[in-house]
Amino acid sequence: MTKASRFVTIALSMSAALFLITGCAQKTDHISEGFEKIQSLDYQGAVASFDEALTAGESAEEALRGRGMAYMGLMDYASAVASFEEALEHAGLFPTDTERDINYYLATAQYKTGDIPEAIKTLDAIAESSRKSAEVNFLRGSMKVESGDVNAGAEDLNLALYYADHDTSMTIRIYQVFDANGRKEDGRAYLSRAIEERLSVMSDYEKGIIYYYLEDYENARDNLEAFRSGGNNDPDTLLMLGKTYEQLGDSNYAGSLYQKYLNENEPVAQIWNQLGLCKLKSGEYEAAYNAFASGLEMDDNASVLRDLRFNQIVAVEYMGDLKKAAALMADYIKDYPDHEEAKREYAFLQTR
Repeated sequence: MTKASRFVTIALSMSAALFLITGCAQKTDHISEGFEKIQSLDYQGAVASFDEALTAGESAEEALRGRGMAYMGLMDYASAVASFEEALEHAGLFPTDTERDINYYLATAQYKTGDIPEAIKTLDAIAESSRKSAEVNFLRGSMKVESGDVNAGAEDLNLALYYADHDTSMTIRIYQVFDANGRKEDGRAYLSRAIEERLSVMSDYEKGIIYYYLEDYENARDNLEAFRSGGNNDPDTLLMLGKTYEQLGDSNYAGSLYQKYLNENEPVAQIWNQLGLCKLKSGEYEAAYNAFASGLEMDDNASVLRDLRFNQIVAVEYMGDLKKAAALMADYIKDYPDHEEAKREYAFLQTR
């Protein structure tokens, strides 16, 4: 894996799923304020608002639920676990969607602290009342695969795919789970089965991304180009098409696709990140740095913030400013202490 590569991990998959489940309880002044701050990524301010809600006597369960979500945004997972557990102490006699929601967040936070067995227990409790939840089964299956219980994990992931009606995005996520845990061929089996059984009902875009992950890049390109020719010029299509051309060895054309999109549409952080990677490959390190910097300025950068920051540091290193790269990497590791490659790179930079 190169320094500038994107990191597909279970943790990223969970981050993507984090805000899929929402509570139904009515929110009052400070609670509403807190959730608005979460939406604007002001997590520290959100914690303060939820604390004010508790002091003001607003719904303790909702305030503590919100505070847990804010702590997750701050990556303070131990505090998130404590908040979610306290929120459940204020639940009613009969479990509702709100309690299932809190338990889902709790399991995610427990996973983030490294307590996979406890996270699985929490998900077991949710599964009892949400047997048909694709997300609950996906999360639990992902954890089981990561912990080495592959057969049990596969059972949950198969249920997730079934309850998601064999959705292509779920198929891809399941592939990524196996790939991230050293079982790529197990994951490829899901992709191949999708091609064999569902090709006729897939869109050209879906075919393209399945072929991309099967590493059949020519078929991926042909299907993505067909989808694009129908007037579909959205960021996801451009991103996958550009990445396909990169895999076919045409990073220059991929970069031109990204640049064309950025020139003609509202800029998107993911596209800036991929353009920066193309510039790194072509040795245009200052242009790469500027692309990553532009991505960091985007309001929609939450899903690629980690990649943008790491890739920008790589660009600084390639530009020859090792002192600045080391300082930036030290700050990065404080925010992402689980990034092993960053730790190794920081150790290297400290010796230069």
